[in-house]
Amino acid sequence: MDRTLDVSALPAPEPMERILDALADLPPGDRLCVLHRREPYPLYDMLRRMGYRWEISSEDDRYRILISPVPKQQRPISRIRQQGVSRF
Repeated sequence: MDRTLDVSALPAPEPMERILDALADLPPGDRLCVLHRREPYPLYDMLRRMGYRWEISSEDDRYRILISPVPKQQRPISRIRQQGVSRF
């Protein structure tokens, strides 16, 4: 199921905070649809590191970002694990 979060009228850093909070509460199998007034570039690296993927569409000055988790079996293996080195 898609859950919609409209952060387009919020001042920074509230959009980022609300998006991260919504992702923390997102039930398995659901996606988050974010409506924003600009493209949130700082969010993308965070999403990648947290194991999410996203699709962006825009119309005029409105962005729609659809965020969904990457299945664990499709996530890349870290370089440390690939080399057989453990940090523990």
